[in-house]
Amino acid sequence: MAEWDDGGDFDRAGGPVLPVRFRARMVMTRPVAVVPPVWRLVMRTSSLTTFALAVTVSFAASAGEAAAQGENMQDMMEFERPIAALDNIWIEELTMLEVRDALREGTNTALILTGGIEENGPYLTTGKHNHVLRVMGDAIARRLGNTLVAPIVTIEPGNPETASSPGGIRFSQETYQAVLRDMAVSLKAQGFTRIFMLGDSGGNQRGMAAVATELSERWADEDVVIAHIREYYNYGDVLTYQREMLGIDEDPRLEGLHDDYYITSIIMNDDPQHVRLQQRIAADKASINGISILPAERTIEHGRRLIEFRTDATVEAIHRVLMAARGS
Repeated sequence: MAEWDDGGDFDRAGGPVLPVRFRARMVMTRPVAVVPPVWRLVMRTSSLTTFALAVTVSFAASAGEAAAQGENMQDMMEFERPIAALDNIWIEELTMLEVRDALREGTNTALILTGGIEENGPYLTTGKHNHVLRVMGDAIARRLGNTLVAPIVTIEPGNPETASSPGGIRFSQETYQAVLRDMAVSLKAQGFTRIFMLGDSGGNQRGMAAVATELSERWADEDVVIAHIREYYNYGDVLTYQREMLGIDEDPRLEGLHDDYYITSIIMNDDPQHVRLQQRIAADKASINGISILPAERTIEHGRRLIEFRTDATVEAIHRVLMAARGS
């Protein structure tokens, strides 16, 4: 009879041995070692042929099933949405039907947001810019109206070869721009005609501007507006607003950390966990640059007002771009 063998890569006759699960040997009344090599090779060849035939039949069956399934699939472009749409502006959190219907009902604007993963001191996560964008993207899209937000580009540009800071991942500038370009082209193909790029990290701005300029020139003869909104990246103005309107006079360099009160307060509107609030309270470290982040309710309210300030500046800049496009 035949049974499975875990022999070496080649038998003594020099013939190749099949993978473990296909190796066969002949077990007779005499030791295996005296089985003529030709019999062993025949058995192995036979096993391989049987396996190949089984795989071919399996693939054929799978292909047939896939074809049959494809023939029976519903056309989602024509399928009536069976449930109410969710009140949400994030494309990745909507169903395909919800995005489809939003486009049909007049949603023509999409935001492409870029953040980053980097060293941000002992309290903030590496993804602080991405947490900021979660609250800023929601606020800006709702203020604009008829706007959805693409998935956040969470990796910033830089040199991957020198990204030695633990947790700090980088795209090359070429990859970064290719991602932005493909996202914008995809959104346009779906029917979005107003596409705006906003970056929350300083290193993101150049690549976004380059791609927006390139595509704006390519689409010059079409009713499509694409622009990089540099006014969104306004942390200098945020610091001034915080001092003059909130009464918080912060020196961001005081503790030598890549962390600020205004960033912390904005992120806490997403989730206080992202600034390690409870752990800092337990360690008596609930402050940044000499400014207490307690009570948390006050800091969250400051962050809410900063979100509103940045939203105002960004939406005004987008309206200026649209006015200029209509006048051209």
